Amino acid sequence: MTTTSMRALVLEATDGPFLSRTLPVPVPGPGQVLLEIAASGVNPLDGKIRAGKAAHARHALPAVLGMDVAGVVRAVGPGVARLRVGDQVYGLTGGVGGLQGSLAEFAAVDADLLARKPANLSMREAAALPLITITAWEGLVDRARTRAGQKVLVHGGAGGVGHVAVQLAKALGAEVYATVSPEQAETVRRFGATPIDYRTTAVEAYVAEHTGGLGFDVIYDTVGGAVLDAAFQAVRPHVGHVLSCLGWGTHALAPLSFRAASYSGVFTLLPLLTGEGRAHHGHILEEAAKLAERGQLVPLMDARRYTLDSALAAHEEVAAGRARGRLVVEVRA
Repeated sequence: MTTTSMRALVLEATDGPFLSRTLPVPVPGPGQVLLEIAASGVNPLDGKIRAGKAAHARHALPAVLGMDVAGVVRAVGPGVARLRVGDQVYGLTGGVGGLQGSLAEFAAVDADLLARKPANLSMREAAALPLITITAWEGLVDRARTRAGQKVLVHGGAGGVGHVAVQLAKALGAEVYATVSPEQAETVRRFGATPIDYRTTAVEAYVAEHTGGLGFDVIYDTVGGAVLDAAFQAVRPHVGHVLSCLGWGTHALAPLSFRAASYSGVFTLLPLLTGEGRAHHGHILEEAAKLAERGQLVPLMDARRYTLDSALAAHEEVAAGRARGRLVVEVRA
């Protein structure tokens, strides 16, 4: 490859605009590949990092943001054997902890964090999946060991992590339920879950209706706050497991303790921040690609299209909660 410079969007000040800059194309080091970026997924956490409101995901400025990516391998560094030049891949690779993000034309990224993208998904669709898919997997598979026949409740089942968790639990053979607003009921039903209107149905009522009062075997909270407290009340005694990827705030553990149930927090960024356990992220995405190719994992996409020129608008829409599905910045058409 002869290209030596690239376009990148750089954030130079907290809560500031993305500034278009010309930067050198990075050279992949040991264990890295040079990725020509096709698409950059947009997550709520990207907006929090940009606004300086994510102490758990610090990123020194100036920086290139963007955690999720899909693209083509253009060069491989020393020690990389699993990927080859020309491979189409996706992953959660940067935008935090000093790692260059995906709002650029190229990035040198740790090959362990990547997997070949699902063959049936576009680059745009693939870039929508990494963070939310790894988060759902680490909860349902790694922590709760979800299995066939269990009753799984996903709080926020039409959201980013939520709609993937619904599909993953279904693929694992579970009987799936999801709390949603009435206008989102058909979305989760399409993904295989029984919708529960959280606005009008009390915890005791949906536990009685859907579990005969026993409680759910696995509950994944993707909302946080009072919703996590509700999960502690709805979990099945002795065998139940509550998961949360948004365990912020102060919570009384007594309801969980009185049920002799267990709790796990999911912090997907840890391998990016520490450098440990990155290969597991690549493995998760390899398995997720198989699910996608079987039609068992479909990203819920917002129909609007964005480029590097309109990337800030995409990030602002997600930060404001106005996205209707996943938003993605298409770096290359």
